[in-house]
Amino acid sequence: MASKISSPSIKQLNYFVAVAKHASYRRAAEELRMSQPALTNQIAILESTLNTQLFERSRAGTLLSPSGRDLLDAARQVLLSMKEFEDMAAAKIDGHQTTYRLGVPPTVGPYLLPHVLPDLHDLHVNLKLYVREATHRELQKDLLDGVYDLAIVPLPLTIPQLAMTPLFIEPLKFVVPINHPLSGQKSITPSKLRGEKILTLEEKHHFHLQVQEICERWGADLQRDYEGTSLDTLRQMVVMGMGVAFLPGLYVHSEMHNPEALYVCELRNIPILRKHALVWRANSPNRVFYRELAADLRTIINNRLCDVIVATR
Repeated sequence: MASKISSPSIKQLNYFVAVAKHASYRRAAEELRMSQPALTNQIAILESTLNTQLFERSRAGTLLSPSGRDLLDAARQVLLSMKEFEDMAAAKIDGHQTTYRLGVPPTVGPYLLPHVLPDLHDLHVNLKLYVREATHRELQKDLLDGVYDLAIVPLPLTIPQLAMTPLFIEPLKFVVPINHPLSGQKSITPSKLRGEKILTLEEKHHFHLQVQEICERWGADLQRDYEGTSLDTLRQMVVMGMGVAFLPGLYVHSEMHNPEALYVCELRNIPILRKHALVWRANSPNRVFYRELAADLRTIINNRLCDVIVATR
């Protein structure tokens, strides 16, 4: 007769998932805000409880064992079910919980949220948003895994288990050094992009994919050896004359109040747009409230940023 296995705790499963995510006890401990020895001890206790080894140490880092790989998805599902249970209980008590984990892309959050969160707080005085930045792929994966409750994500979505409501459409602006031959023109014909050195962000950003498509379509030269790590870095490389770039309209509106060293224009008759949505797990017990939040965000965007982005319905 097989021996009975003791039940691991929710905290232990959370530790297991965190170490698997980072493939590192040190980085997982930093995320969990605990000491590495304490985390190592908790994983050892969990392995003893389950009577199986979950991780293997190697030069490449901390790797999942075969048993660990088999158990990881089940652990994630347990944590996600517990999160949904807590959300449902909070909804029964307060109508909705007061603190949500919101994920945003680094090319959107810093330039959108300062304009919309004060009004959103006025509408929902008990609402608190814990905001973290991640790339679009990480946002969708982590949303599905329960790391976030909701996220602002560029469309299209790639995971069918996620639901969304469109928020806004954002234009991309064409930016050149002030001494560039195309400087001074309100709009340029797309054919003039041919041969231009186009700077962009690293490939992990959704923004990179759009710029790559523009370059392929109009014969511009995408500078892969000089990809920026942030929009500020990208802007400074344009100032230094290393090339030209496309920058999101929200960034231009928020950060480029006196662009003496740069000139901002658009492509003639070819609007280049980014679509963003508020996204959550399709089975979330708070999905009705999330749709309400999306509607409120669209109203605020229409009131505060209608000259920069277009709220969608």
